Formats: sequence, C-alpha cells, structure tokens
Amino acid sequence: MSARPRIAVFSMGGTIASTRGADGAASPRLTAEQLVAAVPRLAEVADIETVRFRQVASSDLTVADVIALAERLGGAVADGITGAVVTQGTNTLEETSFVLDLLWDREEAVALTGAMRHPDLPGADGPANLLAASVVASSPLARGLGCLVVFNDEVHLPLFVHKSHTSNPATFRSAQTGPIGWISEGRLRIALRPVVRHHIAIRGALDAVPPVALVKMTLGDDGRLLTAIESFGYRGLVVEATGGGHVPRTTAEILGALTQKMPVVLTSRTGAGEVLHNTYGFVGSETDLLKRGLIHAGILDGLKARLLLTLLLIAGADNRTIVEAFAAVGIPGSRPAFRLT
Repeated sequence: MSARPRIAVFSMGGTIASTRGADGAASPRLTAEQLVAAVPRLAEVADIETVRFRQVASSDLTVADVIALAERLGGAVADGITGAVVTQGTNTLEETSFVLDLLWDREEAVALTGAMRHPDLPGADGPANLLAASVVASSPLARGLGCLVVFNDEVHLPLFVHKSHTSNPATFRSAQTGPIGWISEGRLRIALRPVVRHHIAIRGALDAVPPVALVKMTLGDDGRLLTAIESFGYRGLVVEATGGGHVPRTTAEILGALTQKMPVVLTSRTGAGEVLHNTYGFVGSETDLLKRGLIHAGILDGLKARLLLTLLLIAGADNRTIVEAFAAVGIPGSRPAFRLT
C-alpha cells in the first residue's frame, strides 16, 4: 500500500487570498491556513501543510521572490513533502511559473494556481482551483513534469501558458499546444509530456537582480527609447518585434549597436508562433537583425524572454551560453536539455 501524499501549500497572496475592506476594495488578507480551511475536501486528497510565504498582490512579486520560493520548496522536499501547491495572484502567474520551472530540477511536482474571483464574489473559483492544484501536486502522474499551472480544471506548462483575459475565469491559455492535462472527477489526466526540462541553478547570495528592459515595437517607432537603454543602466534588452521579427528600419542600426554592449533578444509581439530565421531580407527584417547580433528567442514572448535572460545574467552566463539557452528553451525539443549549474 503506497504512502499517503503529503503536500505543502505556499501562499503568496493575490485574488485567491483577497477579501473586501471597509472601502469595498479587495486586497490579499487571507492566510494559507484560512485558504486550506475553506476547502474541507483537501483532507481527502493528501496530508496538507501550510506555509505563509508572501502576502502581496502579484504585481509586487519579484524575480528575487521566486528564487527564494524555489529555495523554500527545496527545503520542504528535503523535509519529506511529495508535492507542493503555490497560490498567488494571476496577473504575473505566467511569469513566476516560468521562472520557478527553470529553477526547479526535482521530480516532485509544483502546481501554481490562483483565482479570478475573490472569495466575496458569487462563483468564487479559488476553492476549486486550490483543490485541483492539490490533486495535481499529490498525483504520481505529475512527477517529473516540473512546475505546472493548474486553473479551471486544466493543466498547463509554464513555457506556453499566458493570461488571456482580464476577468474571465478561463483566462489561462496555451496558444501553441493547449493544456497538457486536466482534472476529471477528481483525478488527474496527463495527455502530453515535455520532451525535455531545462534548469538554471542560482548559487550563493543574490545581491541584486540585473535589470533587463522590454521594448515593444510599434507603427512608426523612431527608436528614441532604445537610445536611452544603456544610460538607464540596463544589462540586457528584449525587443518584441512585429510579425516574424521585424522592426522599423530606423531602429535596426540602434539595435545592432546595442548588441556590442549587452545581450539583445529578438521576440515577436504576436503571442504565438516563433521568430523567423531567414525568410525576409530587408533592413529591419529578422535576417538583418540576426546578422547584427540579436539573439533569436524562438517561441518565447517578451515576458518570458526577459525572465530567461535575467536568470542567465544572475547565473553569470556569457554571450555564447545565452545564445545556447535561448536556442534550447525557445525551440522545444530541438536540442538536449539546457543546464547551467
């Protein structure tokens, strides 16, 4: 007879933990213990432990918070938990899950979830999402999958998932692949598994997070923001180009000059598909920009490319390693797993 699952619920605030104050506005006040107590059926799934990690809106979370969370999760696994649930606000969940997945190299599953409706609203979705995430975290089927986003009874990989709506409870979508699994009658179903998992190890004390800028190209952009990037102290730049990786010709030379001073990553603002390699050849096209030294991001959007570059800079990666990391993570299954230890 297998041992009963033992999972830890880490609370970081957000809508799932929010209640209305005297002014009628909601803010995160509920503790991990209160969240768990509101879902009695959790006791049927696993032995539950609670951890109050942060109590903030997700817009206040940082990369440093996620690095600290990964360390705490590692300690919990060392103490014997068989899986973990992380609750937080949804606004940055696609970003925190992506960072955490890159930092997490253990077999135990970590399920991230939250809510679109706070507990004072009709049809609050937090309890159902917490229950579903606990089912995932406690299931043997989830072992080896890394970090997962569990929402609305669907299971998504952080690499693909994004928040697609400001208020709809079915907000999380994976445009490239769809969900890799779902919950049915209280049981986890996994239909797809990632070919590889990637890992970036952060060693030692974190003094500061290197700033990485994210700039979206727009119609008629003259590049004046780009000319100020270096003076603002940024250590890297991610450009969300139009279409398959195109920028106004007036900005191409500026971007090329910046590659001599910092890593500059080329992504698409479209939200699906991957940056092209050599389809178009005009000034400001993907072929032109890659020849100027910009780094191809594959399928990664600007948000996730910025976070990957940030972790690589924290880990002290040189430019060649950065290029290799984007080639591996940005085009899934095209290369062996990337590991920076």
